[in-house]
Amino acid sequence: MTTNLLFLDAAPIGPFLGLFAGVVFVLICVAVAITAFLLLRKTLKMAFRMAIVGVILLIAIVGAIVCVYLGVLSSDSPRPTPQRPPASPARR
Repeated sequence: MTTNLLFLDAAPIGPFLGLFAGVVFVLICVAVAITAFLLLRKTLKMAFRMAIVGVILLIAIVGAIVCVYLGVLSSDSPRPTPQRPPASPARR
């Protein structure tokens, strides 16, 4: 029973959580870009629509890279060493 509790000490999901957040962020931004492209079909020329979609996708890519980087970075951080309180002087 106690050996199973030792496995709870490590948190291996840090990089995977960052990767998952990055993928979800890209998918949401792609959906927003497609929606913006279709909604602006009648009002703007093709070049402006593609520029808006390009900006949205650029934000998605940068955001995904940041999510993955921060997820990987959080798993490699060193743990702080526990500090012992100073020894109290012996009483006489």
